[in-house]
Amino acid sequence: MKSIKLLAVAVLCTVAFSCNKKEETSEAKNLDSAQAETVVDALSQQENPADTEMLAEAKSKPLTTVAFSETEHNFGNIKKGEKVEHIYEVTNTGTNPLIISNVKPGCGCTVPDYTKEPILPGKKGKITLHFDSTNFDGAVNKATDVFVNVEKAPVRLTFSANILP
Repeated sequence: MKSIKLLAVAVLCTVAFSCNKKEETSEAKNLDSAQAETVVDALSQQENPADTEMLAEAKSKPLTTVAFSETEHNFGNIKKGEKVEHIYEVTNTGTNPLIISNVKPGCGCTVPDYTKEPILPGKKGKITLHFDSTNFDGAVNKATDVFVNVEKAPVRLTFSANILP
């Protein structure tokens, strides 16, 4: 248990500074994938007051259901300093209006833009994530939480890229 706490602190420090420093390659990290999953699970169980508030706001609306065109995107190889974006299409598959109350990227290198008005049943909206690769080298994986009025909120969108010099 003590090693998990130390590992969690190490991951938090890495995440806190990940937008200002070069992204480490997976070989440079001292975590294997099982350890990293354990840390992520432990950290996701600790609630951030701001996230709790956004989640409560999203769930205070009548619940509906949602379908995303995709929840993962790979930009492939991009040049360092390049700014790229990807649009995730959102479809309201339920019977109540879908409300995207907030889109929270995990890092300042990602800026969201999203449909602000309620999305009526059967209609579509979008979430665009703009990524600035200036401070990164090598493999990058980023996540963004989407707070919507669905049962299993927030919904996590991810993207990856390989940053070339």
